[in-house]
Amino acid sequence: MCNSGSLREIPLAHMPSTVEILSLQKNIFPIIKSDAFLGLKALKKLSLDRNNISTIKPFAFRGLPRLRELSIQHTPLATVASFAFAGLQNVSQITLSHNKILRIEAYAFAGSAGILLLNLADNPTVVVEKNAFSNLGSVDRLTLPAGIRNISQDAFNALDTVGHLKLSFMDLTEVSAFTFRGLTNVKLLSLQESDLGVISANAFDGLEHVDTLSILNNKIDAIQELNITYANHIKSLRLQGNHLLETPEPGSIVLEGLSQLHVVGNYFPCGCHIHTLLESPLSNGSYPSGEDFLTKNYCISPLEYNGWKMSKVDIFAIGRCHEQVTRENLEASGAASRQHYWTILLGRRRPENDAASSSGNCCNSSSSGGSSWCGWYWWSRINYSTAALLHLFYALALLAYFKYFRLKIS
Repeated sequence: MCNSGSLREIPLAHMPSTVEILSLQKNIFPIIKSDAFLGLKALKKLSLDRNNISTIKPFAFRGLPRLRELSIQHTPLATVASFAFAGLQNVSQITLSHNKILRIEAYAFAGSAGILLLNLADNPTVVVEKNAFSNLGSVDRLTLPAGIRNISQDAFNALDTVGHLKLSFMDLTEVSAFTFRGLTNVKLLSLQESDLGVISANAFDGLEHVDTLSILNNKIDAIQELNITYANHIKSLRLQGNHLLETPEPGSIVLEGLSQLHVVGNYFPCGCHIHTLLESPLSNGSYPSGEDFLTKNYCISPLEYNGWKMSKVDIFAIGRCHEQVTRENLEASGAASRQHYWTILLGRRRPENDAASSSGNCCNSSSSGGSSWCGWYWWSRINYSTAALLHLFYALALLAYFKYFRLKIS
């Protein structure tokens, strides 16, 4: 034990190889070099709190086969560098709280598969890089710091078997595509008390075998896609206490394979898009949650409905949004136009000429008015075909306009 505050480097040469508990606190050494404790094969507990540590080199703790607990707290450490904590095969607990950690780099804990508790709380972490927790397995609890602003794609890739993964007090612009890809066998994944920004398409793709996915008490600007399929193997989804600023687009929410769905205490827009919400899997009774969607959730907008239970709003008095009605009409019109086009293109005959048609000659001169009918038939067929094509083109163009450039009206 040396808590004198005078050490400028780790005095490995003066440590007995039989030491089991080592505390080096309140010293001024800034760097933990690679293999800094090599040879201390009996060491079980190591505390490096309140030192001036700013850098941890790759494989800094290699060669400690019996180490079980490692604590580095209250230091100016700003980055958990790649492979800094690699190769800790028997460590069960790492505490990295109350530091200045801004970034967790890829493969920072590679090869440390025995970690049960990893605590990164109370750090000003901004970025979690791709593969930051790769090859961790059987982690009972992973606690990340508040204030995270960017979680990279595949940040949790190859993180297998987690009891509780809590992501709270984040300040994200979006939950990006494939954020949770490669994260498997999780008892509880909780996104809570955060500004999630936009939940992007494919955000939960590649997340597999989760007992409970909880999205609690967040601000959500929009949901581009919430796609939970049988491939995810998610048993329970809980949406509670969230404030959603925009209603998801029709078809943007898919919920498959859930045994439980709880949508309670959320605030949704109650404007003309409310019909889209009520037709989505969040509220249409696809799952026997035993809860009444309208009585358990609230309105966030328009202003006159703010804070109301949705059940108090006269849903039937709220008309569908103009662009939604227009889109539905255009879709119906487009379908009708396509049917009309193919009908003309395939050559529907005049009833009185069915016999001639069946003989394979619609311009049979022996039929009454055969010559004039033949000319009229082909001329009208060309005109109607052109008109149908123009009508179809116009309808599809308007449909594309409203789909990609329409104003959001909640």
